[in-house]
Amino acid sequence: MQAATGALKGLRILDLTHALAGPFCSQILADHGADVLKIEPLEGDFFRRMGPFRDDDQMRHFGGLFQSCNRNKRSMALNLKHPEGKALLMDLVKDADALVENYRAGVLDKMGLGYDALKAIKPSLVYTSVRGFGDKAGGESPYMQWPSFDIVAQAMGGWMGITGEDAQHPVKVGGGAGDTVAGLFAAFGTMTALWHARSTGVGQYVDVAMTDSILALSEMVVSQYSYRGVSPVPVGNGIPGLAPFGTVRVKDGVIALAAPHNPQFRELSLIIGMPELINDPRFADEGLRWENNAALIATIESFTTTRTKLELRELFGGKVPFSPIYNAQEIFEDPHFAVRNMLPEVEHPGSERPVSVPGVPVKLSQTPGQVRHRAPMLGEHTREVLKSLGRSEAQIAGLIEAGAVSAQ
Repeated sequence: MQAATGALKGLRILDLTHALAGPFCSQILADHGADVLKIEPLEGDFFRRMGPFRDDDQMRHFGGLFQSCNRNKRSMALNLKHPEGKALLMDLVKDADALVENYRAGVLDKMGLGYDALKAIKPSLVYTSVRGFGDKAGGESPYMQWPSFDIVAQAMGGWMGITGEDAQHPVKVGGGAGDTVAGLFAAFGTMTALWHARSTGVGQYVDVAMTDSILALSEMVVSQYSYRGVSPVPVGNGIPGLAPFGTVRVKDGVIALAAPHNPQFRELSLIIGMPELINDPRFADEGLRWENNAALIATIESFTTTRTKLELRELFGGKVPFSPIYNAQEIFEDPHFAVRNMLPEVEHPGSERPVSVPGVPVKLSQTPGQVRHRAPMLGEHTREVLKSLGRSEAQIAGLIEAGAVSAQ
């Protein structure tokens, strides 16, 4: 395992998370150098069994989704229901700076491993939970015990109500944004609490709800209703009030194009050889362009549908906000993502070829984050961690035989 680098080198995080939201939080911390120990049940995080899998991978220690959000971490397989397993976690807490978990509300409390129990061991501990509807610390939701997934958070938090072509066909944002947005906020909350603990020696509970996280990024929903009493509805790929802003048809597909403000619209009009649009009374200002959006798009498409995406790239690139709508292959082929190291490769146990994972988007000039190594196999570092706690080989063998831990 490559030595940690990055701004968070020396920070110790206990990761009692599964699925995506919690692991994404701790992955961000690990990418920037924190020592993240993923503590899994003996059967492992169920996300290990999620694909995609390589055809030549007969071992199937984990699939692509697990690899993506658990790189840079170590793994310890620990039975928290076993008295010795529980005692081991408490030993680990003594040297930890933070703990992240995303169990159902109250689960760890019932096991004697909730925040109140652990802060008695380590008063400076930062304890972060990520749940669908939060925990008591931030306000006890009537839905606190409800299970949640990405689509549930997007539905209640405001995104699905404004995404899609019309109100009868709501659409969620692609990927697991209901999880990853919450994971981002959880990582930020963990670091702000650690900053406070660093100067005061006092830890705290960081309570993050997936649904709250989506609402926090639903500025249009909140502002439209708060200011005007209007519940916005889906408008496709556009934003109410801005035109042209969205997708337009081209000869070989569709592109994204945005030139709603006067300088951008002027430039677009000149590029497509229609300078008369600048003084057209239907399109004279931003408000009029939105009112006459359908006519404006039809006019623009009379030009774009006669050109390919490659031709329009040459015309629009660097002049007006524009992009082809990339598929995965096009992303992997584009030089931007290569030069920005956004598709780093790691090994995958059981496969002869390396795999790519999403890179580290925050580029620090002095202490850059890095994808240093692959996701861990289940219990890959159990022995290593137990030895660091002073357990002998005989004691480790006894813990394994008792079912308190498992190891590779």
